[in-house]
Amino acid sequence: MSNPEVSKLIDVLLAGDHAEALAEARRLRGVGMAPERIVTEGLEAAMQLLDDKCTVESFNLLEIMLVGRAVSAVVMELYPEGVPPESGRQTFVIATLEGDVHDLGKNIAKMVLIGKGYRVVDLGKDCPVETLVNAAQREQAYAVLVSGLITPVIPQVRKLRPALDSRGLDGIRVVAGGAALKQSSADSLNVDYVAETAFDGARYLDSLVQGAVS
Repeated sequence: MSNPEVSKLIDVLLAGDHAEALAEARRLRGVGMAPERIVTEGLEAAMQLLDDKCTVESFNLLEIMLVGRAVSAVVMELYPEGVPPESGRQTFVIATLEGDVHDLGKNIAKMVLIGKGYRVVDLGKDCPVETLVNAAQREQAYAVLVSGLITPVIPQVRKLRPALDSRGLDGIRVVAGGAALKQSSADSLNVDYVAETAFDGARYLDSLVQGAVS
């Protein structure tokens, strides 16, 4: 059941109105609501409602992008220096690996995770495996997420787990997603999980995090 204090914020987020979402977030801050509450009770609630709506029958890419833009605008307003590690539930590093310059799927996944209160370090597209591993170590990442739209990137994905293991980062989970990668199994890609959608990946990560802290 949503908090009535943030019901307007949730409504304007789901409408994809980033200007109204910013205004409402500023109003909530003005009356003393902490950024963490705005994230968990507002942004996370909105993303959950969007997740519930985005079944195969009603999946709407434009709607997800508009909501994601509104969520990102509010996060930037609340945390202009970036979400601090102590505020983010866990840290994830995300990238589209070297050889693939498509980042739409990566950006959607990032928006969903930020909306759920996670700290997400985005390395962009065409990212070398070594750069991703360096960032995972530096940021003490809980998981790394890779997106791939084209099949030539698959060999890069397969290199990621051994590269992490060689640095003693074998505890970091690897999640893959995107049109090219979800045609393959987790075993064949040498990853922990292959997500069908950004929301599916977020649910998997939620289950890991909740299991780790329960």
